Amino acid sequence: MEWDSDSDLSTEEDEIYMLDDAGPLPFPVSNLLQAAPCGIVVTDALELDHPIIYVNTVFEKVTGYRAEDVLGRNCRFLQCRGPFAKRRHTLVDSAIVSEIRRCLEKGIEFQGELLNFRKDGSPLMNRLRLTPIYGDDETITHIIGIQFFAEANIDLGPVPGSTIKESSKSSDQFLSSPLASLRPLPTGDRNVSRGFCGILQLSDEVLSLKILSRLTPRDIASVGSVCRQLYELTRNEDLWRMVCQNAWGSETTSVLETVPAARRLGWGRLARELTTLEAAAWRKLTVGGAVEPSRCNFSACAVGNRVVLFGGEGVNMQPMNDTFVLDLNSSNPEWQHVQVSSPPPGRWGHTLSCVNGSHLVVFGGCGTQGLLNDVFVLDLDEKPPTWREISGLAPPLPRSWHSSCTLDGTKLIVSGGCADSGVLLSDTFLLDLSMEKPVWREIPVAWTPPSRLGHTLTVYGGRKILMFGGLAKSGPLRFRSSDVFTMDLSEEEPCWRCVTGSGMPGSGNPGGIAPPPRLDHVAVSLPGGRILIFGGSVAGLHSASQLYTLDPTDERPTWRILNVPGHPPRFAWGHSTCVVGGTRAIVLGGQTGEEWMLSELHELSLASSVI
Repeated sequence: MEWDSDSDLSTEEDEIYMLDDAGPLPFPVSNLLQAAPCGIVVTDALELDHPIIYVNTVFEKVTGYRAEDVLGRNCRFLQCRGPFAKRRHTLVDSAIVSEIRRCLEKGIEFQGELLNFRKDGSPLMNRLRLTPIYGDDETITHIIGIQFFAEANIDLGPVPGSTIKESSKSSDQFLSSPLASLRPLPTGDRNVSRGFCGILQLSDEVLSLKILSRLTPRDIASVGSVCRQLYELTRNEDLWRMVCQNAWGSETTSVLETVPAARRLGWGRLARELTTLEAAAWRKLTVGGAVEPSRCNFSACAVGNRVVLFGGEGVNMQPMNDTFVLDLNSSNPEWQHVQVSSPPPGRWGHTLSCVNGSHLVVFGGCGTQGLLNDVFVLDLDEKPPTWREISGLAPPLPRSWHSSCTLDGTKLIVSGGCADSGVLLSDTFLLDLSMEKPVWREIPVAWTPPSRLGHTLTVYGGRKILMFGGLAKSGPLRFRSSDVFTMDLSEEEPCWRCVTGSGMPGSGNPGGIAPPPRLDHVAVSLPGGRILIFGGSVAGLHSASQLYTLDPTDERPTWRILNVPGHPPRFAWGHSTCVVGGTRAIVLGGQTGEEWMLSELHELSLASSVI
């Protein structure tokens, strides 16, 4: 199916089922609506295990499960008696379950009756019809399930330990309501379906602003295949912009608006490509100018469509304090040495982050006098640009090789690193730079991940942070890590949660093939919350330039290998990376084992027309 507006839904030769004057449906409505009440479930056939992406109100009322309880799950949980049951109930007909599986595998329609259970464990008979929906390339994109519920006259007794009452009461009331006594709709009377799909009687403005704009890009693509009215609505670029802003945040969409090529692509196409990553490609980037003198262990970040590099370790471990800018919007990009006032002391092993649009913030690192814990801010658009030291009260210990990220465009978060005498740290500090007199605040947690350096810290989902990898302490030893930890800073009492890692609180093991343990790698936060991992020191200086993605918002986070065409960096260790314009990851530098290759730049383009 198409995510943009370049395709039509039908031809004159196709069999079209009309929803009155609202447009065609990809399946015969009158055959599906044989009785009421009916639940409607839509699953994503392009994802593993057919996760649910939509349920209607009837489903919620009858089963007792709310939409947020089931989205992202496979429908088989209805075969288990209650939300805590781990296996299919013995009375569920395994032959019917096998037939459902066979029909899904062959891409054909299924009709049959199956014993299901409400959330409170009470039984229901589900007269089920599963209809595959095909995309333009004849690939099955979705499965629509129509469920006609009826009471099951089976006395199973109470569910052991169950205290759930409301779902049974609610569904009993619904099944005894006037809706449940509706007679079957006459076959072939398509106009009667107008009353069933009352949502289409809302104005286009209400549909767009109050309903469609709150869906995810993937769901909007599904909705657009339902009928012509919704198809026409989902072609609107203003709607797609609202969808992207709600899904990715206003900061990301504002940055994307500054990218001319992304604007030409259009919000609908851009949403598709940044969601599926189908157009991702590597290319070598040739730019003019030079960063002189040569250096390593610098830090870089993006300010809009400009790449900014600060500091680093020069010849004979000389700490550097100069600033370079590369404007990728230029027709001939080249490195420019920016003359700034009051530069910070030279350093390496520090972090450089972007806050509040055009402002840069430097923290920590190692200088001529040892480790640092100072903070400097630079407004790149100021004339002339001037570094200003921020005297934050109660600063963290001096450190290097820590990780940092920014939150809400105003807050700097610092985690871990290496203190004096090589001691590894496990603390997490926050500095609100919007305050007149900023104060460092350590985030109090009952448990912290093992101390580490060389890890990454990325923001996703607005106010959540994810830590990955690094050189972590394990007893008296230090090992490369591939553990993933998350923290939700919107909670009143934030705490670290372990997504993967043995013997740690809340640990679980996500599916897929996890990246090998590493440090000095790169983590990129993609629109929509996924994290992309690249490079680093795995076992020696040379590591494969394989890309891995993880969506920490999934119920069961799964690592996926992203196979990207093009020319990736030859050496994937000792580099620095930043995301430019929300669609391009720029890789600077790299270590061959003999020399630093700062002159080599590579671009991972996430959207096709940006190249």
